[in-house]
Amino acid sequence: MAHPVCLIENIEENKVKINQEALAILSSISQPVVVVSIVGKYRTGKSYLMNRLAGKRTGFSLGSTVQSNTKGIWMWCVPHPRREGQTLVLLDTEGLGDVEKDDLRYDSYVFTLAILLSSTLVYNTKGTIDNEELLRLQYMTELTKLIHVRSTTEDKNKASSEFIRFFPSFVWVVRDFTLELEIDGKEVTTDRYLENALKLKQGNSEEIRQSNILRECIRNYFPSRKCFVFYQPTNRNHHNLEKLNDTDLDPDFVKQTNEFCSYIFDSSKEKTIPGGVRVNGSMLGQLAVMYVEAIHSGQVPCLENAVDVLAQRENASLADKSYDLYQNLLGEQVVLPTETQQEFSSVHEECMKKALKLFMEHSFKDEDQRYQNFLMTCIQKEYERKCQENEQLSYKHCTDLLEKLWGNIDHKSYMRPGGYLDYRATVDSIIKKYKATPQKGLKAEEALQTFLKQKEDMESCILKADHSLTEQQKKLEEEKAHAEVEKFKAEVAKKKEEALNQRIKDIEKAYKENEQQLVEKMEKERNTMIEENKRILEKRLQEEKTLTEEGFNQKAKVISAIIEELQEEQMKLFFSENYGPELKDPSFSFAKISRINEQKEN
Repeated sequence: MAHPVCLIENIEENKVKINQEALAILSSISQPVVVVSIVGKYRTGKSYLMNRLAGKRTGFSLGSTVQSNTKGIWMWCVPHPRREGQTLVLLDTEGLGDVEKDDLRYDSYVFTLAILLSSTLVYNTKGTIDNEELLRLQYMTELTKLIHVRSTTEDKNKASSEFIRFFPSFVWVVRDFTLELEIDGKEVTTDRYLENALKLKQGNSEEIRQSNILRECIRNYFPSRKCFVFYQPTNRNHHNLEKLNDTDLDPDFVKQTNEFCSYIFDSSKEKTIPGGVRVNGSMLGQLAVMYVEAIHSGQVPCLENAVDVLAQRENASLADKSYDLYQNLLGEQVVLPTETQQEFSSVHEECMKKALKLFMEHSFKDEDQRYQNFLMTCIQKEYERKCQENEQLSYKHCTDLLEKLWGNIDHKSYMRPGGYLDYRATVDSIIKKYKATPQKGLKAEEALQTFLKQKEDMESCILKADHSLTEQQKKLEEEKAHAEVEKFKAEVAKKKEEALNQRIKDIEKAYKENEQQLVEKMEKERNTMIEENKRILEKRLQEEKTLTEEGFNQKAKVISAIIEELQEEQMKLFFSENYGPELKDPSFSFAKISRINEQKEN
């Protein structure tokens, strides 16, 4: 993209809708995307940072007046500067707290969409991180009302604890920072400065309670936190930063900007959904449409439903792409008719493996293997169709060859004494030439048998007309001809049996290959979930420890209950390979493992 376009527009009555031009751009991106969005109060320089991430000085609109310049959410897709095969999607959002807005709910919508669409959320503020600045983040406390994890009614604490699986990394950027990075007289890092600001405060006042809720939201919803501070870019008026070169800016500001960009480039992860599924541009566009439609219709976006719908669409499309791959590869790698069924089967097997691998690598949440089974059914039908085509082409080719070799032979010329032996010599010569001709295919014997059967009446007439042969000799010739026919019949039957057995083997191989790749995929998904749970568990354990150290024992107990559920879930994943069916029972307890083992042994 040469310049940004509006992704989500602000229309009448502070409602939102998707811009179709931007959606078309996303739909064309098949690469995994790293999505970085920036939110914050209007007129705080958000667009400048996004332009720098795009490697440009201009692009996203920078204003120098008291009015907000960015309306809605604007998007700029650029090749990732440090990762080949990925696209960096930058989302610049309309400033929060614009006095010209009539409905403050619109800010909540923008904030919610930025969270739902991004893999890294940058929160841009000015001055310092203090209680007043935290209170401006009241949108955080509304997220449990604005976002549902599941469609079913669930406990509020449990629902919010699941946000960490869906939410982006959190980066707090403080602009025009003038303080010394010191706490209790000791120099600290910017990250330590942020963590100190997020410490819960003791007290019972409503202000403290509200600010603590905001702190807990930031600590519990996001999988990671980072902080950057920026000094003033210049001592002079710096509203038109896009017009200034780096040499016109404070060297520390330039350094801080470069460090920020490097961190985003190196640390921002691909956009994923639970299960470690990487999101590409097309999938991001579909998610944006579903979230915006939910908000526009007055509903609450449901993350689980959105992922389920996305999985159905992507898996259906992927099954079609995988089937197309099978067809294309088969068409490229095999020339019909093949000499043997084995030759065709070998190519079919390799094409099927590649098609199945494509589906397995990119499909997700394929409940009961619905789309995988659909793919295998399509491949099996195409395989059977190709087998029939292979046989038909072989039969036609062989029939045409035999007609060509027969030429313009006139049976009347053999209706004479000695004519039968001459006729047999001609037929034997034709059969010899026919068998010596390569690339006849699977139906070579059957076509020859049918051809000779068609000539039986002619041969019988020629034999009867040959008065040079005695009746005994004629009888012997008839027996010889009959034996030859039976020999061809046996060869045809053998070929048919071999081809049928090979096709049965192919079906068995397809089943085994399907099963093997499914097992490998499920094991990979299990390991991914274990790692995902491990990261969340570590974060929750650290939060429990922090709350205990801060003296909030009751809150620590709430986190402890969440930790126990995570540990139980983790144990289920560890044991799922051996105890799969039993683990589906909601009442399953790992105290039952020994009893299950005893039952299995007995």
